[in-house]
Amino acid sequence: MVDTAPDTQSLAGHGLDPKGTVHWNLSPARLYEESLERGDGQIVHMGAICAVTAPHTGRSPNDRFVVRDGTTEEVVDWGEVNVPVSTEHYEALRADVVDFLNGKDLFVRDARAGEDPVHGINVRVVSESPWHSLFAYNMFLRLDGSQRADFAPDFTVLHAPHLKASPDRHGCRSDVAIMVNFTRREVLVTGTRYAGEIKKSIFSVLNHMLPEAGVLPMHCSANVGPDGDVALFFGLSGTGKTTLSADASRGLIGDDEHGWSDVGVFNFEGGCYAKTIKLSREGEPEIYRATQMFGTILENVILDEETREIDFDDGSITANTRASYPIHYIPNAVLPSRAGHPNNVVFLTADAFGVLPPISRLTPEEAMYHFLSGYTAKVAGTERGVTEPKATFSACFGAPFLPRHPGVYAEMLGERLREHDAKVWLVNTGWSGGPHGVGSRMKLGYTRAMVNAALAGDLDTGEFVDDPVFGIAVPSAVPGVPSEVLTPRATWDDASAYDAAAEKLAGMFKENFKQFEEQVSDEIKAAGPN
Repeated sequence: MVDTAPDTQSLAGHGLDPKGTVHWNLSPARLYEESLERGDGQIVHMGAICAVTAPHTGRSPNDRFVVRDGTTEEVVDWGEVNVPVSTEHYEALRADVVDFLNGKDLFVRDARAGEDPVHGINVRVVSESPWHSLFAYNMFLRLDGSQRADFAPDFTVLHAPHLKASPDRHGCRSDVAIMVNFTRREVLVTGTRYAGEIKKSIFSVLNHMLPEAGVLPMHCSANVGPDGDVALFFGLSGTGKTTLSADASRGLIGDDEHGWSDVGVFNFEGGCYAKTIKLSREGEPEIYRATQMFGTILENVILDEETREIDFDDGSITANTRASYPIHYIPNAVLPSRAGHPNNVVFLTADAFGVLPPISRLTPEEAMYHFLSGYTAKVAGTERGVTEPKATFSACFGAPFLPRHPGVYAEMLGERLREHDAKVWLVNTGWSGGPHGVGSRMKLGYTRAMVNAALAGDLDTGEFVDDPVFGIAVPSAVPGVPSEVLTPRATWDDASAYDAAAEKLAGMFKENFKQFEEQVSDEIKAAGPN
């Protein structure tokens, strides 16, 4: 049975023959109704819809697989990130997914990933879950009726969150499996209700496809100033990409995933997926406002059962509470979501050791060193099994999503930085005055002031002092920021404890960078800590 399907659209091409109703491209209001009828979600005060995804409240990186075949054998960087799975195991899981979905009502969303008219791809998401279809509506680029009329997917996501995978039958590691097949141009998602798997799987697809077209895919947010100056913010989840890019004085291009082509920067998405733990109207007004709007999905937040008001401070389900909403819910969103070449590039890190300066200027060689290093701390709840910040290195600030070798993306970034003379900054949004558990998280107001000063050019002519351990140039003064905050050692009560922590972190950098030493120049190797 089919609901509102254009004549040109069918699921038969995907091998599906569903016995239930197939709902095509339903409006958010209809998807609300379908979710509530199934008892899957609650209406929240002010109109958002809330869903619980436990026990999976973050990405499952150990359950992600890429089909190893003739298409991928020579180009994918196989290892712990890109775990191979055989075509036979993929087909076994696919057969079970198709059989499972054929017994369900289905919700189909046709959309686009990539705001660039040349380099974007058409994406179809087929799900058993209406609110996940709403997630796809929020997060991908929305199409009008004429665009959907002759729609043909370039990549398809078959989404069966309530089907449990089998390690013996499907070659996976648990009852969760996210499998990408570049030959079939398909993604299978099973065993997890965490909606972020849908968008991150397509992000990985673009990370694989776009370099062949000369486009650099990036795990970053982006905004643009009144004069057209573009800024990129690289960083893993929890480092501040969404928060710092949602600046009322600048236009938001996007908060998470972008491409850098020969003509400039473009957003992969049509929405934002913001962390909401401890969200406040005062601290992040644009994001807070979006959480109060109809059509926004709130994941794993805690509600007052009487009023359905949200307690954003309550992380009892997870610290990785999330809000998904269309990008135009942010008042200063740039539509269409693209702009020119970046003037400034910001690397964000949440340093759990409390060692790195809150802001520093990087030379081109230092930029390449820190891009390949991708140091940060995994924030509690972002991934399964992480209950407190944990120091990690993630190449290109997005290793979990990179099918190709990190050197491919790093080389492309270096070429663009040199060509467009972009300034690069390393910003620590993590701990000051000591490590996690002793010091405190850097005040958001200070971070905003430092970033704004860098983007405005206020630091271009000021005095800088080289950090004695990491060698990076630290400004001696930033408007609105106490001078002692700029020097991490000065914020610690015990200077010798700082020295020991700095030496330890420097050693971790050196040990991690050994994997890249044979592929980079002597200048880049020398750009690391002393």
